[in-house]
Amino acid sequence: MLFIDTPIEFLKGVGPSKADLLHRELDIYTFGDLLEYFPFRYVDRSKVSSIAELNPDEPYVVLKGTIYDMHTVGNGKSTRLTAQLRDKTGQIELVWFQGIKWIKDSLKPDVEYTVMGKPTIFNDRINIAHPDIERADADNESNRKYIPIYSSTEKLKAKGLHTKGIARLTEQLLRMAHGKIPETLPLKILQKYKLPSRGNAIEIIHYPLRPHDIALSMQRMKFEELFFLQLDYQYSKRERHKRSNGYIFPVVGEKFNRFYNERLNFELTGAQKRVVKEIRSDMKSGHQMNRLLQGDVGSGKTLVALLSMLIAVDNGCQACMMAPTEILANQHYLNISKMLDGIGVHVELLTGSVKTSEKKKIKQRLAEGEIDILIGTHALIEKDVIFKNLGFAVIDEQHRFGVEQRSKLWTKNSLPPHVLVMTATPIPRTLAMSVYGDLDCSTIDELPPGRKSVKTIHCTDQQRLKVFGFIRNEISKGRQVYIVYPLIEESESLDLKDLMDGYESVSREFPLPDYQISIVHGRMDAESKDYEMGRFKRGETHIMVSTTVIEVGVDVPNATVMVIENAERFGLSQLHQLRGRVGRGGEQSYCILMTKNNLQGSARERINTMVNTTDGFRIAETDLKLRGPGDLQGLRQSGVLALKLADIVDDEPIVRAARESVEEILDEDPELKTLENVTLKQHIQQNKRGLAWGKIS
Repeated sequence: MLFIDTPIEFLKGVGPSKADLLHRELDIYTFGDLLEYFPFRYVDRSKVSSIAELNPDEPYVVLKGTIYDMHTVGNGKSTRLTAQLRDKTGQIELVWFQGIKWIKDSLKPDVEYTVMGKPTIFNDRINIAHPDIERADADNESNRKYIPIYSSTEKLKAKGLHTKGIARLTEQLLRMAHGKIPETLPLKILQKYKLPSRGNAIEIIHYPLRPHDIALSMQRMKFEELFFLQLDYQYSKRERHKRSNGYIFPVVGEKFNRFYNERLNFELTGAQKRVVKEIRSDMKSGHQMNRLLQGDVGSGKTLVALLSMLIAVDNGCQACMMAPTEILANQHYLNISKMLDGIGVHVELLTGSVKTSEKKKIKQRLAEGEIDILIGTHALIEKDVIFKNLGFAVIDEQHRFGVEQRSKLWTKNSLPPHVLVMTATPIPRTLAMSVYGDLDCSTIDELPPGRKSVKTIHCTDQQRLKVFGFIRNEISKGRQVYIVYPLIEESESLDLKDLMDGYESVSREFPLPDYQISIVHGRMDAESKDYEMGRFKRGETHIMVSTTVIEVGVDVPNATVMVIENAERFGLSQLHQLRGRVGRGGEQSYCILMTKNNLQGSARERINTMVNTTDGFRIAETDLKLRGPGDLQGLRQSGVLALKLADIVDDEPIVRAARESVEEILDEDPELKTLENVTLKQHIQQNKRGLAWGKIS
């Protein structure tokens, strides 16, 4: 057993009881775990504050002074020890709730002490509870300039494992560990990026001599963390490519060419052409395609998916497209059927609303190979839906389906179909590199020419009458309007009340018979929702009042105004998705963000971002910075980005360097067989990741 794998209970001063607490509170099981439990900041003990200038908002201070007026207060569990610390400028109270007898016996009057701790307010006076304290003239190894500060918990502190207790254990362990911490990165990487050895980096992070040393050692450990994340993903991706046989589609045939040459009355964007080539290359490779297609609202993802499905059809296979809602499935069916009319491609729709007798006929025709493209909802993954030869599957708005739901499609054939998953929620490139490292990613990063950018305006409640006047003017031009209210899961009743109050307010401003209003919310049954949305889509109603159920799927080119009420209660990604519901026709469109006055902090930054840009990728980057990676795409629940040191936003250059290093190594040594890569192979074997994002199939 390696030194770093030694159970933590065998470290002097720990034992079984404290070891169990370290397991539960800090996930520390071994010597190696403790060595990698790094300080979250440092105190420069040479920067001594004066008591008179203390501010309770300071995170940590260093004081020097003498102790006097020490006495015990209270009885039993409420007993505490108080003392006064005095310097030339004033005095401050120190308080201890544990270890009272030992502290009282060890502290001497008229001796100068160095006191470190967090100032707090109690009874309108500043004090410091459980300070770290030592003689100012102490000349020992702990008398360093930079003092590491470790996170702890109340349970740990009760057992003496406060920041100083953890530092004491770490210092003892570092003395034992000298020369016993194995290197994990290849020598050529350390030399290329001028990184310190792993042992030196760990020692410096715990007990640095200079700030520059901290930065370099942190960079090394962040690089290691991101390097092994990338190694897991890239190795897995390459292994999948070797193992997964897939359909080979060598032909771009008659149906594709007829559609491309006869039905497309516009030129594909450069980005669309590039992505079609990437997909085409995968289809000829002999391994199963597993590709994520991301692109902003209106960038033309569906057209790319259709062209790809036609390649499958031309090569004698069937294709399918699965959407998360019936509205979106119906929309895809109507648009694709219209585009392919007369081309000789048989398209059908299968959703929960299709009559039982018709479902039976569709399933029979599908099994006999008479249907070329099947579009639908979750109904596609039912057991009795059997394809004759499914060669290509498209998942729209992929994040709305669970992995298990998606995987059921791939069992519909003996040879797994090529898979294209699409999302209109742009993924920041740093997140894509870090999380989707084992997925092939394609990006449509330009909009079709001639599409007018949506103008986004921020209005407060005082400007509501002006907004109503603007809506009235747009309706007079024959346009339609969305008014959306927030949906907060914790309070459906409150949301519904907000919506109904808003509906009544809008109805008073836009009365019958001059104006027709639709209303849609999550508590309505599917039939009622479809009826109301259908009326709006056909132009029978002027205004759609709804919750966020219209975020994805409603395509009404005549709608030119999106009003979002309480916009500060929405995330950036959702605001951008809602804005994408307008601007789908030829007329200038508008998104009006209604908020309360005096927005603060991140709410103000979100609104300003929406007003200043319509670029989904810039918005996604800002969203990542504001919310952190753990809140995006359900990553916090998955635990996929449990990084100890690295930050995928701030450390983008390191993310990029780590990825490039991994690719270079795997290009030179795909099997990791060389002597210098043996530790990397061991890592792969020992750390088979439980969650592989790329293996969506």
